[in-house]
Amino acid sequence: MPAVTADTLTLPRLPELPEAATGWRPVRKVVQAREFLEGEGFQVRRPFPGVDLALADPFLLLDHMGAVEYGPGEAKGAPWHPHRGFETVTYMIDGAFEHQDSAGGGGLITDGATQWMTAGSGVLHSELPPQDMVAKGGLFHGVQLWVNLPKAAKWTPPRYQDIKARDAVLLSSDDGGALVRVIAGDVAGYRGPGMTYTPITYLHATLSAGARLALPWPEEFNALVYVLSGRGTVGAERRPLEEGRLAVFGGGSALTMRADTTWDVLVLGGLPLNEPVARYGPFVMNTRREILDAIEDFQAGRLGRTHVPHVSPADEEV
Repeated sequence: MPAVTADTLTLPRLPELPEAATGWRPVRKVVQAREFLEGEGFQVRRPFPGVDLALADPFLLLDHMGAVEYGPGEAKGAPWHPHRGFETVTYMIDGAFEHQDSAGGGGLITDGATQWMTAGSGVLHSELPPQDMVAKGGLFHGVQLWVNLPKAAKWTPPRYQDIKARDAVLLSSDDGGALVRVIAGDVAGYRGPGMTYTPITYLHATLSAGARLALPWPEEFNALVYVLSGRGTVGAERRPLEEGRLAVFGGGSALTMRADTTWDVLVLGGLPLNEPVARYGPFVMNTRREILDAIEDFQAGRLGRTHVPHVSPADEEV
């Protein structure tokens, strides 16, 4: 890990933010991810929900899958299941996931690629390891993030964004010691390829031991850092943060973190929706009545009957 690498000395650099500057966001809370079994029985580490949803809004769930070296016959996935009312963002660092939907579409998410699925009004899909991985085994490591849709977009038609590894915007920290991959949102004027209904920023950074990463951050966004591997410290107060732990930040205009070892982190934040949330399994709506309607529509076969378009960053935003 990671699949997407680059020479940081050749990349655009983030602006220098002196350690003595003001506006650093303090660490409000550190959360240990809990372990769950999903789909056919594959293990995930889930740091939220678990924190107060208001602290994560507009994010609903983060599942860390792996890293695991599967033996022959061990790889598992999530067969056919429905979604409505939010977006799933599946980022594969190593290995592969194969997607199919109820209209016969599909694709392979592999080695640094991201699939951004807007479930919207409703879709059926499956996420499974490819047959060669099931047969032979191999390294599997990825993350799935659920992003809530605002009430006005809950019924938007389903859509997929196929973001290849080469599409991510690559940056270097000001000291050249960190590689930053911007998947969505804006970091110091550099915009990632993901098209979002809710304003968010989502990035994956790899820091060399001893390196510091400082990021300007929108004051109206919340801010979360989750550790994929290694250990380091976050905030000007240097709170320790290691694999499987999530830091929730307070208010401010910038984030700072420093690696003790080679350190891989997800950094995410967004504009809170501040809307009612009603959720049941794969459905996230605003009211209990809407959840009951989603269950009835699923049971009656009214989800996932229309073609679901796939788009790429080269397509015009709609």
